[in-house]
Amino acid sequence: GIAGSVATLLHDAVMNPAEVVKQRLQMFNSPYTSVLGCVRAVHRTEGFGAFYRSYTTQLTMNVPFQAIHFITYELLQEHLNPRRDYNPRSHIVAGAVAGAVAAAATTPLDVCKTLLNTQENTALSSLNIRGHLSGMANAFSTVYQLGGLPGFFKGVQARVIYQMPSTAIAWSVYEFFKYFLTKHTLEKRT
Repeated sequence: GIAGSVATLLHDAVMNPAEVVKQRLQMFNSPYTSVLGCVRAVHRTEGFGAFYRSYTTQLTMNVPFQAIHFITYELLQEHLNPRRDYNPRSHIVAGAVAGAVAAAATTPLDVCKTLLNTQENTALSSLNIRGHLSGMANAFSTVYQLGGLPGFFKGVQARVIYQMPSTAIAWSVYEFFKYFLTKHTLEKRT
C-alpha cells in the first residue's frame, strides 16, 4: 500500500516530463525535431511547470489503473487457476485481460492527461481557448466540449492493445520468478 504509493509518486515525478516530451514529439505537425529541442522550447515558452501540468492527472490515473489491474488479475487467477499452481497460460491470459480492463477503465484520464501534456493547438483553438490548459477539471471540461462522452474514449482500442502484451509479459515473468525462487528455496531447505 504505502510502498506502492510512494513508488508511484516518485516514478511519476521522474516520468511525467519524459511523457510530456514524448507526446509533443509524437503530435501531428509537431514543431519539435529533437528531445533536447523540445525540452528547451517548452521550458522557454511555457516554463518548468509545463512538464508537470498533468502530474496530478497521471497520479489519479495510475492509482486506479493499478488497483483495477491487480484486482482483475487476482479474480481471474481464482477462476482460471484456483490452486495457484505455476501455470503460464493462466498467467498470460489473466495478465492480458487485467491490463485490458484497467486500460479501458482509465482511458478517460489518459485522454485528459494527453491533452494537458500536448496542449494540442487545433483542439484548443477550435474552442477559442487562449493560453494553456492546467489541471484535471479544465482538461475534463475541454475534452467534453470537444467530443462529448465519446471523446473520453478516443484511442481506447490502441491503449488496450498496447497494455495487453505488456501486462501479460509482466505477470508471466513475475509468476515464473516467484515459482523458480520459491522452488529453489524449498529445495535448499530439504
